[in-house]
Amino acid sequence: MSQNTQNEVQQNENAYGESSIQILEGLEAVRKRPGMYIGDTSDGTGLHHLVFEVLDNSIDEALAGYCTEIHVTLHSDNSVSVVDNGRGVPTGIKFDDKNTPKRSAAEIVMTELHAGGKFDQNSYKVSGGLHGVGVSCVNALSTTLKLTIWRDGKEHRMDFNHGLPQNSTIEIINGVECTPIKVVGESDRQGTRVQFWPDATIFSTIEFQYDVLARRIRELSFLNNGVRIRLTDERTGKEEIFAYEGGTRGFVEYINRGKSVLHPTIFQATGERISELNTPIYVDISMQWNDSYNEQVLCFTNNIPQRDGGTHLTGLRAAMTRVINRYIEENELAKKAKVDVTGDDMREGLTCVLSVKVPEPKFSSQTKDKLVSSEVRGPVEEIITKTLTDFLQEKPNDAKIICSKIVEAARAREAARKARELTRRKGVLDGLGLSAKLADCQEKDPALSELYLVEGDSAGGSAKQGRDRRFQAILPLRGKVLNVEKSRYEKMLSSEQITTLIATLGTSIGPDEFNIDKLRYHRIIIMTDADVDGAHIRTLLLTLFYRQMPQLVERGYVYIAQPPLYKIKNGKDERYLKDDLEEANHMMSIALQGASLIPKEGMEPISGEQLKTMADQHTVAYNIIQRLSRLIDMDILLAIMNGARLRLNTMEDADKSAAELNSAINDPSVSVEVNKDSNGVPSLIVRKTLYGNTHVTILDADFIYGNDYHILEKTAASFLSLIGTGAVIRRGEGDKLKQQTVKNFHEAMQWLRSEAERGISKQRYKGLGEMNPDQLWETTMDPSMRRLLKVKIEDAIAADQIFTTLMGDNVEPRRAFIENHALLAGNIDV
Repeated sequence: MSQNTQNEVQQNENAYGESSIQILEGLEAVRKRPGMYIGDTSDGTGLHHLVFEVLDNSIDEALAGYCTEIHVTLHSDNSVSVVDNGRGVPTGIKFDDKNTPKRSAAEIVMTELHAGGKFDQNSYKVSGGLHGVGVSCVNALSTTLKLTIWRDGKEHRMDFNHGLPQNSTIEIINGVECTPIKVVGESDRQGTRVQFWPDATIFSTIEFQYDVLARRIRELSFLNNGVRIRLTDERTGKEEIFAYEGGTRGFVEYINRGKSVLHPTIFQATGERISELNTPIYVDISMQWNDSYNEQVLCFTNNIPQRDGGTHLTGLRAAMTRVINRYIEENELAKKAKVDVTGDDMREGLTCVLSVKVPEPKFSSQTKDKLVSSEVRGPVEEIITKTLTDFLQEKPNDAKIICSKIVEAARAREAARKARELTRRKGVLDGLGLSAKLADCQEKDPALSELYLVEGDSAGGSAKQGRDRRFQAILPLRGKVLNVEKSRYEKMLSSEQITTLIATLGTSIGPDEFNIDKLRYHRIIIMTDADVDGAHIRTLLLTLFYRQMPQLVERGYVYIAQPPLYKIKNGKDERYLKDDLEEANHMMSIALQGASLIPKEGMEPISGEQLKTMADQHTVAYNIIQRLSRLIDMDILLAIMNGARLRLNTMEDADKSAAELNSAINDPSVSVEVNKDSNGVPSLIVRKTLYGNTHVTILDADFIYGNDYHILEKTAASFLSLIGTGAVIRRGEGDKLKQQTVKNFHEAMQWLRSEAERGISKQRYKGLGEMNPDQLWETTMDPSMRRLLKVKIEDAIAADQIFTTLMGDNVEPRRAFIENHALLAGNIDV
């Protein structure tokens, strides 16, 4: 290349002139920079934000008094629909539209940023959607969006692809070219339906999480009494109806389930004040203290959550500190304890929900994580100051309990400060005394460094030998880690394991001392055995991180290693498999090599992908059978999968079902009879006598009309007509061909599996210590091969309740949890 040519290329590459300035029209800007409008497109938050934007519009209709029913559906094709019975998006032509031809109001709302009915206070007094970019963003970031509107006795429809309207026709209305929304029929209904398919080229995943949506819908249900929200997941058949009562009071009661509350009466303050801007501010707040050491405050503005708080939270804290401090001083409670009370002490063990309704609120960003409207603080502070003062005076017993908790928190804080100073003098928390057991890495950049927390010295030894010492550090943990759910701060500092871990991480601990910027490793990997002890240690470490270092979890620094449970060798092929499910799938893939099924005599054999698809369907059903077999006899479940159809709508149905099940099991030791409860509801009782012992199984409507039965029945329908007389399963070719006659598809799969196991060697690992260093590196520590599970908190309320239930002092909630979830547990050593 000549020098002149090189100069021209460099000039073109470095050119920055008027041609470099791009004007992104309409929704093009959203597709170019989606993170500005709906949040992160890679971790699922932005994806679910699309649903929330549509849902918030329906809730705004409810706030305005026009909507009572909302239905959110997760469809099997990864689309979502939201239907409400509000007024319906306006459909008339907007003749002051600057566009030519003139468009309907509905089309403008769907295709223009900053277009909507919430910029004045006539259509909506308060609303969550203010910037007018919500539903148009959803449209821009979807491959397809279908809009249906029921309004003025007509049903209107409009489809969009990548934000652009489809099949629009130009009509002359009042002498002006227009593109009206299409009317498809008459209807008495009223409302709006939006169904959209998110764009897979924009989002890393387009699979919606039911629990994430359920959490948000639960919040909306508590904050908007009188609205009934139904959430349906067509993928699993799961459905919930959210219609909570009690407002913020009911919300606090729900959050505190399973916790030991200190006072039975939930404090609630409601009221409306005129702000300095002459706008009405409505406040609804409820508070209750429990015996935990954690604060849980949820803030909402016009139903939108603010995880970073804002001016309403500032007003709450100012009022709380002033009122409670005054009460403690007047009653000389802190003086007796010889401590000074701070705002942090008052919030220990506090559960609080704060909701404000504000016309035209100001947020720090489109994601609305922080309220910045200065006029909100005054009304919040005023209402809480008066109501909390009255509460403490009118409920002296509750006031005494609350203030005793606060004073105790102050005393504990002071003890923790002394303990922290002592440990700091010893250099324990600041990293001066790093444990001799720590095998540190050479890398000093935290972003490139990893810390493995390993169970026991034996696994620690293998990990130290197998690691890449350039960027992987190893810290072995001996024995059980302290359960911080039951421990105060000073007790944590007396635990050698915890202080060693804190010093290794470098962050210190506590609300005043913790500093995420001093973290020495940006990957903290928990690596424990795949047994009960390993699971316990993992749970204790997660409790420590969630309760005392939540920022580690929030920033995605905590991971769980996925060491293999099995090693399978088939000839020269050697595989490490994570769990029983992977082992079953791998064994089936081996079994299907060279396999074919002749479903009936004289029919063509089924093989290849077609047989694999059928085998996968059978595997899903058989996994359900293995899980349910702890409660329901295996013969019953196999009979259902092989075609026994059960119904309990009437007594006649129950009698037929009993006879059919009896015939399908065909075992003289088994009897099936119909039982009827006091309300006349039938169920089936199956008795199986073996060696003089009788095992009883009850099949009720909850099981027969549940999702598990539905999958088994669907599997039966697929295979029942397939397998007939003369069915044969075959495997191999030529001299190695083997075959077996079978009665059903399950028999065929079991035979294939048994044949496949003849030629393989299988090893099941009980612990990490059983692996040599090379195996541990190859399976669990090599960045190019390993599998890590990132710890994320999708639902903070649910996570808080799980930690409280499983790690707290109360036994009854834990027992109930175990009983309710026993069938979901796996790998239990009994």
